[in-house]
Amino acid sequence: MIDFLSLKRANAPHEPAINAAIARVLDSGWYILGKECEQFERAFADYCGVAHCVSVANGLDAIELVLRAYGVGPADEVIVPAQTFIATWLAVSHVGATPVPVEPDPRTYNIDPARIASAITSRTRAIIPVHLYGQPADMGPIRTLASERGLHVIEDAAQAHGAQYKGVRAGGLGDAAAFSFYPGKNLGALGDGGAITTDDTALADTLRSLRNYGSTVKYKHDLRGVNSRLDELQAAMLSEKLRALDVENAARARVAARYLEGLRDTPFQLPHVLADTEPVWHLFVLRTRERARLAEHLRANGVGHMIHYPTPCHQQVAYADSEWPALPLCERIHDEVISIPMVPYLVGHEIDAVISALRSFGGAR
Repeated sequence: MIDFLSLKRANAPHEPAINAAIARVLDSGWYILGKECEQFERAFADYCGVAHCVSVANGLDAIELVLRAYGVGPADEVIVPAQTFIATWLAVSHVGATPVPVEPDPRTYNIDPARIASAITSRTRAIIPVHLYGQPADMGPIRTLASERGLHVIEDAAQAHGAQYKGVRAGGLGDAAAFSFYPGKNLGALGDGGAITTDDTALADTLRSLRNYGSTVKYKHDLRGVNSRLDELQAAMLSEKLRALDVENAARARVAARYLEGLRDTPFQLPHVLADTEPVWHLFVLRTRERARLAEHLRANGVGHMIHYPTPCHQQVAYADSEWPALPLCERIHDEVISIPMVPYLVGHEIDAVISALRSFGGAR
């Protein structure tokens, strides 16, 4: 059986560094907003090529706190991809604003820049492009449009640690960017974690206050903040794993190259990479009209797989109380995508086995 993802296997190369990091934090006696957090924030900001990193408890909080810092709230609208994990939408809803979905580019499944302008109204305050599956969104036209309309651009980079668009890393492509360090991410903690990156010093200062009960001086509260802090243990472990991120992303790229070559004449729609971008292959997603039969075929051949995601946000019960525009392309993609194993530790015979299982499947595109 080739697992879709084994976190134990993924973390095995990091165990000595992780154990040393844990011991270091325990010995320090300081567990919240200390030196480990400061060191990780500095290292991750440098990695993303920006001035500031503000760590928080998770990726959802990261998006929500940026929206709050920008004053987005009730009566406001935020442009979001129709095709995304629900956290992107939930962050908008949590601040009382309305998510306005835009259909995806049928090649990349990221938000289609050509469709955004028609979704903008006088109430629109921000655009949240998602670098879905580790593939950078087409940020050039999005930034141009946002600048013309006076809108904030907030990257949802939860799946894109290290991805590049025209030589700039995710995290430095918008006014701010939100990251998740959920254990299965390319840069994953051993629990929940998140961060915001930005070059905006005033925004970063506001975020540091918001994440800590609205306080930067103990027992003095200037904002109605929340408790959303990355703990010292997670920060220390992330600092260690960050050192290996580029190496592991390169290993993912090698796996992807093998898949793209081995599956190029099959009936599946393969991932499309935009020119001048470097994806980090958080997921390798195929598309087929015979997904159910393919899933059963993969099970029979011992190949793990997942569906990202089976139900679109606008069809979730959580959003059943609202009316949404027709989103036929999003719905069709949700019905047809399936993810195959994409992890840096896959070795040659495992990659070959996945390719062999897929090539032995007969089906229509």
